[in-house]
Amino acid sequence: MKTILLIAFMLCTLQGIKAQNNTKMENQADVSAITDALENYYFKGIYEGDEIRLGSIFYEGALLFGDIKGQPYFKTVDLYLDGVKNRQSPKDSGKPFKGEILKINVVNSIATAEINVKMYDFNYRDFLSFHKINGKWLIVNKMLTDISQ
Repeated sequence: MKTILLIAFMLCTLQGIKAQNNTKMENQADVSAITDALENYYFKGIYEGDEIRLGSIFYEGALLFGDIKGQPYFKTVDLYLDGVKNRQSPKDSGKPFKGEILKINVVNSIATAEINVKMYDFNYRDFLSFHKINGKWLIVNKMLTDISQ
């Protein structure tokens, strides 16, 4: 009886390990896709002031919340992209810019990314919520705060 229980336990454990490995492999592809979106669309769009590139990874109707220098911040994605379009980009200003991915978490079709963006006199910590829609990871919500104090 002990032998049967031991074999059953080992089989269950092996099945659990196999399932975990499959999940990690699936997650790695999603993490890579989100990393690509952040590096080639989010950071590059902000740096170059390219609202079309940047807007391509936002879900229509996404909202942005947070604070900048202690003041409340709220914008629709359309207002945010208009601001990016009409300001001097970090690239054109010659000022330093650095985008850094701190953490990405994926669970099924949702994900979060914690990132840092240093530009002008700001050091932003962004928390981005993603949803995989029609096979593409899109930002559905952005929360930000300026931590440059």
